[in-house]
Amino acid sequence: MANRTDPAAKSIRGTNPQNLVEKILRSKIYQNTYWKEQCFGLTAETLVDKAMELDHLGGTYGGNRKPTPFMCLVMKMLQIQPEKEIVIEFIKNDDYKYVRILGAFYLRLTGSDTDVYHYLEPLYNDYRKLRRKLADGQFSLTHVDEVIDELLTTDYSCDIAMPRIKKRWTLESLGSLEPRQSALEEDFEEEEENEDNEQPADELEDKTHEKDYYRGRSPTRERDRDRRRESHRHRDRDYDREYDRDYDRERGRGRDRDRDREKERDRDRERDRDRYRVREEKDYGREREGRERERRDRDRDRGRRRSYSRSRSRSRDRKEHDGGDYRKRHARSSVSPRRHGDGAEDGEPKRKKEKKEKKEKKDDGTDHPDPEIAEANRIRASLGLKPLRM
Repeated sequence: MANRTDPAAKSIRGTNPQNLVEKILRSKIYQNTYWKEQCFGLTAETLVDKAMELDHLGGTYGGNRKPTPFMCLVMKMLQIQPEKEIVIEFIKNDDYKYVRILGAFYLRLTGSDTDVYHYLEPLYNDYRKLRRKLADGQFSLTHVDEVIDELLTTDYSCDIAMPRIKKRWTLESLGSLEPRQSALEEDFEEEEENEDNEQPADELEDKTHEKDYYRGRSPTRERDRDRRRESHRHRDRDYDREYDRDYDRERGRGRDRDRDREKERDRDRERDRDRYRVREEKDYGREREGRERERRDRDRDRGRRRSYSRSRSRSRDRKEHDGGDYRKRHARSSVSPRRHGDGAEDGEPKRKKEKKEKKEKKDDGTDHPDPEIAEANRIRASLGLKPLRM
């Protein structure tokens, strides 16, 4: 909640005002102790008291890049978005120079091109000293006009990327701004007039042309001044065009580098895809060969089991056949005298006895499928009666 933008705040350049600060710097500001303790609950009125306590300006410093209190207050102004009149009062404040720099920095971030030139260019006449904290934590000496020139001419200030604004000569050609006039021009003209008044009358008559030329409002002087102004203006235009051309060239090179990197990534991706496809085909071929090998081994084992079972059944049949013939021949030809002299029951083979017993069991009806009839037949067999025939 403490880091959220005011719901009544308007979007700046199509985005949230706090997004004008890079995400890394924004997160460092949110984690800073000064932000948590001193900037919590500040409003547009109470922000002035904190701005009056500033004794230096700067972006980040130290090994872990801590933000300065100046940067925390800039972030707070982006969060609460004070009215334009309050920001202009900050800029017009002559008593506290850091309050003026704070308002100028905020206006450079959020103001229009015309407002930036209209309110910041008069600060070129402020030559007061300022303390600036560098990245290594040391302080350096600078001035108000140098900071204003940095805000108007460079792309970065205090580790923040400045929004792009139109060049001054472009706004002059569109009629949005009037040509800039130096504040020292009137002083020069007054000084020249005083020098002319102090000279004797005879010298004025002898040096008429020189007086007319060096007089502040002479047509020749005005013509030369306009010519110099035009030359400076053309020089500024050429510089701006060269700067824009270099910027476009660097952007083109950046696009070419990005395009080359994208092509290289596509080639690497295709190479990895082909390598993965070849590996899959090899794995699939190995799996198929393994399955075919298992199928052949299974068929071979099945054939072996079948042949083994057939050979066992053939040997069993052969043994039974040979054994039956042997027993028949042995029963006919070789009967031992000892068994020949035994009784009939002892001489019968065991199988005949079992068949006979089965036959007798079948005759008495005790193996009938109906349990009641089988029970009745057992009782009748014990009494010596004939079995029931059903």
